[in-house]
Amino acid sequence: MASIATKLSGILSGLPQHAKPKLQVFLKYAKVELTPPTPADIPAIRQEFNKIVSGARTGAWKNLTVREAWLNSLITAEVIFWFYIGECIGKRHIVGYNV
Repeated sequence: MASIATKLSGILSGLPQHAKPKLQVFLKYAKVELTPPTPADIPAIRQEFNKIVSGARTGAWKNLTVREAWLNSLITAEVIFWFYIGECIGKRHIVGYNV
């Protein structure tokens, strides 16, 4: 039992040293990715949205690479999943959905 306690204390003492770099990287990306858009970001958002709409109208989506198409489909799936998760949270149960 003493050997288990010694090993556990050794693991726990080294935990902050291993977790600190990973936490710093997480916080670096969290500051950028998890902040809501500011009013200064709205023109860029509008420009990107207009680019998507014009690309859909002109057929530019046919010239995407496989990688770009795959990433676009993953982003679309993520948005749809978050919508349904939000709906389930709002209703507070899954009953009533054809899942």
